[in-house]
Amino acid sequence: MKKIIAISLALVMLMTSVFAFASCGSANKIIVQTNAFFAPFEYYEGTEIKGVDVEIMNLVGEKLGKKIEFVNVEFSAIIDNVKAGEVCDAGAAGITITDERKEKVDFSTPYYTSVQYVIYDKNASLETKTVDGVEYIVWDALAGKKIGTQTDTTGWIYTDGEINATASNDYGYDGVLYGKGSTNTNFDTAQLAADAITANQIDVVIIDELPAQYIVSKNSNFKCVPLYYSGADGEADAPVEEQYAICVTKGNKELLDAINAVLADLMKKDADGKTEIEKMVMKHMGLN
Repeated sequence: MKKIIAISLALVMLMTSVFAFASCGSANKIIVQTNAFFAPFEYYEGTEIKGVDVEIMNLVGEKLGKKIEFVNVEFSAIIDNVKAGEVCDAGAAGITITDERKEKVDFSTPYYTSVQYVIYDKNASLETKTVDGVEYIVWDALAGKKIGTQTDTTGWIYTDGEINATASNDYGYDGVLYGKGSTNTNFDTAQLAADAITANQIDVVIIDELPAQYIVSKNSNFKCVPLYYSGADGEADAPVEEQYAICVTKGNKELLDAINAVLADLMKKDADGKTEIEKMVMKHMGLN
């Protein structure tokens, strides 16, 4: 009899554990991890996290009849935490879709296309190019520069590759900055990286377009321009682009479907050709 009871208790514990793994939130709550230093997509206003991603996920919560709880963590932890599905259900932090990340989590449809930008002191001597009225920097101009990036962001990934990649190692290609004396210093947030420019610890910061513009709007000594790849064999230079999406634990179809449905509505254009996503971005940039 004791053996039967013990087996029954073990089964109950196993079922409870499986249920907890399947969804870290309660039946009425969805836990979303973010890094709240990536305005306008997420940022602190007092003690409250606000931003474009917050608005999107709150609409998802309304659709599912559940409360959304945002939790601020280091950006580098989000993908692995969502993969595990034990402490959160989703990640929303201006997350770029990459093949490596797709192996760990399921991504929503992309909702924003961004370009990598370079932040620098406007009085610094940094070579830029201007084509068709667009001023930009190519990777080659960053040779010998001390570069700052936010850990595990796309800017960090790209910069690491261009500095360390060679055809003979795992990258399989030669980085533009390999052997050129450039360095990459990682920071917990883009703002901390930008502060390091002021402190003369680094020369430039590479980060996504809107966070770069937001940081520059708060500091009149800074300037930012898009980052481009130099065109090969007579081709035009091309911007370093990426797409943002929201990620969920693999197999969480209900949540993923709800996110995609909300995004589909938000990406419809109005009579002026604007989407709700674009309007949210402008609002949280303080531009309307």
